[in-house]
Amino acid sequence: MSLKIYNTLTGKKDLFVPLEPGKVSMYVCGPTVYDTSHIGHARSVVVFDVIFRWLQEAGYDVCYVRNFTDVDDKIINRANEIGKDPLEISEKYIKEFHNEMDALNVLRPTIEPKATEHIDDIIKFIEMLIEKGRAYYVEGSDVFFSIDSFEGYGKLSHRNPDDMIAGARIAVDQNKRNPMDFTLWKPAKPGEPSWESPWGAGRPGWHIECSAMSNRYLGQSFDIHGGGKDLIFPHHENEIAQSEALFGKQFVQYWIHNGFVDINNEKMSKSLGNFTMIKDVLVRYHPEVIRLFLLSKHYRSPIDYNENSMDEVIATLDKIYGFLDRANKAGVPIDIGRTEASFVDTSSGDSWAAFKDDMDDDFNSARGIATIFDTVKKGNKILDTGREDSGKNIAEPLSAEKMKVLETICFDLQKMGNILGILSQTPEEYFRGKKEAGLADGSIDPKIVDQLVMERTEARKSKNFTKADEIRAKLDSMNIILEDGPGGTTWKFSQ
Repeated sequence: MSLKIYNTLTGKKDLFVPLEPGKVSMYVCGPTVYDTSHIGHARSVVVFDVIFRWLQEAGYDVCYVRNFTDVDDKIINRANEIGKDPLEISEKYIKEFHNEMDALNVLRPTIEPKATEHIDDIIKFIEMLIEKGRAYYVEGSDVFFSIDSFEGYGKLSHRNPDDMIAGARIAVDQNKRNPMDFTLWKPAKPGEPSWESPWGAGRPGWHIECSAMSNRYLGQSFDIHGGGKDLIFPHHENEIAQSEALFGKQFVQYWIHNGFVDINNEKMSKSLGNFTMIKDVLVRYHPEVIRLFLLSKHYRSPIDYNENSMDEVIATLDKIYGFLDRANKAGVPIDIGRTEASFVDTSSGDSWAAFKDDMDDDFNSARGIATIFDTVKKGNKILDTGREDSGKNIAEPLSAEKMKVLETICFDLQKMGNILGILSQTPEEYFRGKKEAGLADGSIDPKIVDQLVMERTEARKSKNFTKADEIRAKLDSMNIILEDGPGGTTWKFSQ
């Protein structure tokens, strides 16, 4: 395998060589569950879902761990605002997160640990850090990690600790030996959830959770750690410091960080009122449209969520499904979930080879989508062979050789779609859903469409192709797709 991954730690694309042949260990920072998830969360989850799928496709046995931070200041503050128990709040949003990710066709990770279920692991980790002189307890206050005890601090974010101290706005804390030292354990306040520890009742700091949980499930060193770019510093920097200071070996081999989602060319923020929640986006758009949008730029690049972008993605997905529909009607089976073994005399073609090159180059889904679109164009060109004039819109039967090529193309498309988490419906299901959605929101009147279709049919019978084309153009402007076949003309909704 020739997979190359852009490694934040080295600042370049590195050839992927797992620590254990045939196996991959991957940890991704999950959400802090104090509120509804937004489109930025969805991008990170979808990106690493595709990475998970691709590693499995490559034949690796992948242990994928994605955590939930279910005890945190934000959760406690939200609970106090509405008068509920903090753990009740976190469970509510974990369930909501799962429902939304299931809707987006995101595969569940191998393990989904919660911080509150690993308090013993966290306490033991902190105790070992103190024993090694890497952390210290201040009576009546916190347990802090000493960044001076770890020479490599700043290597992930490529920052100098002295420069960070000089340029940072850090609240003065007389208990710290160094202003950059960070909390591992904090004492409980009245009414907050807490656990007993050698330092009194309290709860863990944020950074220690992931070090303890990744060590529990993946060991002292593992292959891939990921998350959004906002986690590089301080969260992931602090994870490295804690883990490498304790175990004396490289914590993670490859660090992967995805870019942000902007909203109409502005940074998403509550103050701007442009915080776009996943559940609201799911109401407006088909889940596969959302996935295709989130993957339409390279994962390290920013991506802008706006109406025009989404309309372009809708059109792209319609064209892919539209081709599969045409191919199916020409005799190619389009059965969702088919594997390579279930296709008689069918093997992957040039399109899959190109897509593989795209994904092996740092999981380049944007280029992969371009390969899919090129494949659709190639397939449509084959289907257009022998087509008569636009008025009749009828294609001659395809040769056995071309049918075999077409079947390979469709097979490649379904394999590529499976990696990106799209094309999980039959074309019939997809377009029926769009038609029903259009009818439900009142954007089209089926009686008017049926009348126009009938008038076009009569015009074609009388060889008035000019009128037939005019009616077709009018239906196009209404986002209606026509399908002419031996049994007559059917229509479906495209937007």
